[in-house]
Amino acid sequence: MDEKLEMKSQRKNRTKDHLKQSLIELIKEKGFHAVSVKDIVDHASYNRSTFYVHYQDKFELTTDLMDIMLDGLEESVGKPFVTGRTVSTKKLDTESFSIVSYIYENRHFFELIKFDDTIPGLHTRFPQTILKIYQEKFTFETVNHVPVNMNYFTRYTAYGFYGLLINWIQQGFQETKEEFINEVINLARTHMETIKYVGSD
Repeated sequence: MDEKLEMKSQRKNRTKDHLKQSLIELIKEKGFHAVSVKDIVDHASYNRSTFYVHYQDKFELTTDLMDIMLDGLEESVGKPFVTGRTVSTKKLDTESFSIVSYIYENRHFFELIKFDDTIPGLHTRFPQTILKIYQEKFTFETVNHVPVNMNYFTRYTAYGFYGLLINWIQQGFQETKEEFINEVINLARTHMETIKYVGSD
């Protein structure tokens, strides 16, 4: 019985993934507001009844897609770190930025930030998620322990990182993720002495 339920769950998740993938591709092709449920199911080779088993409309599908992607972004950031351990920025390496690897692995979704007629709220929620990660999951020490307003420092650093990410995405990921991460690390070392992952609440 459990095996049957698991197979049913896997099939359900697979269907939802196909619908999300179709939505992403159609947004890039014709813009979010021009995409209909019929477009989505035709593109995914399903029928409308299958769509409505999982979602009420394209907006519910869109919300599910964005929530999953941005929740995954938050979860990815802590993987290389031990909660509560302070790390010198001199010891950061490409493995330290699993968040960049996550964005690259899911670049088909994150490329949607390049489009004006894209998922509603993406241009706001993506930078807000980066800021939330910096504010809630890390603490920082400045180079030479220079005293600064840490609220300003965190915002400055978070939005700087976001700006670099957007440029990388808009340039079509021309730099490898390793090259990109190394540039970010070099910049971080100019103003950060240490970072500490404080984990999830």
